[in-house]
Amino acid sequence: METTPIILDCDPGHDDAMAILLSVFNPKIELLGITTVSGNGAIEKVTQNALRICALAKTKVPVAKGAGVSILGQAEASVEIHGETALDGAPLPNPTFELEKINGVELMAKLLSESNRKVTIVATGPLTNVAILLKAYPELKKKISHIVFMGGSAGRGNRTPYAEFNIWMDPEAADIVVNSGLPVTMCGLDVTHQALVTKEIFEKLEKQNTEVSKIVIGLLKFFAQTYLDVFEMPDPPLHDPVAVALLIDPTVVKTQFVNVEIELDGKYTRGATVVDIFDRNGGKPNVHVALELDFDKFWNMMLSAVDEAGK
Repeated sequence: METTPIILDCDPGHDDAMAILLSVFNPKIELLGITTVSGNGAIEKVTQNALRICALAKTKVPVAKGAGVSILGQAEASVEIHGETALDGAPLPNPTFELEKINGVELMAKLLSESNRKVTIVATGPLTNVAILLKAYPELKKKISHIVFMGGSAGRGNRTPYAEFNIWMDPEAADIVVNSGLPVTMCGLDVTHQALVTKEIFEKLEKQNTEVSKIVIGLLKFFAQTYLDVFEMPDPPLHDPVAVALLIDPTVVKTQFVNVEIELDGKYTRGATVVDIFDRNGGKPNVHVALELDFDKFWNMMLSAVDEAGK
């Protein structure tokens, strides 16, 4: 079976944790390494969470700590959604291996340099590490086949009225990525708000009845409650695994290739992704924007991964 080698750049985070499980337990993905970035929690917390999820998954891929602040020095934890640890809701195993001695961008560069195939970068947090990589190692762009990121929106935001959290955290980094000239796919709120953890999904997880599925249920129940409290959404959206799922089966999403620009200056709109679906600005298309999700295909992948993790 042909696999897609990926580097997962993330800020675990409940949905990032699920993206790790999907990356480890789907046979079409070859997870080369994990890098962390400040976002859902402070960098030390999300890095520990990455190690703990690796322990849960019984995998020992290289993990390196990345950027703790945005390019302009900003940092904000999403405590109201992910809790004090950035991964509240269930006890997780202790880490089983040490962090890499090099930082996240250096690990990305090392993995790209050593790979005999082009690598896809999947970013499910702010795009700080990816942007720094592109600027610090321009010669490695030829080793990147694709950048897929979870972030942005063609409509409303979730951190400000028009900015989604990951892009709002580091708009300058997002601007570098979408204008990198590389193939880029954006999985924004338009598509991830279709990846809902419904009552029926919880029931299917309960039927698995493994230690992993029980931990996943605990994590997602916490996530569900915060989404209900903050956004009044009865079912929480499982954002980040969508960015992995489309690499497993491209038909899991429908995309539109359009011009996307990042608002850097707007008083009320900084961090907004300006998605020109109707080509009103005349800009060159630069991003494949995911707009529709095949719910059943997505959840079949996700449930299968959790089931495999529990064996």
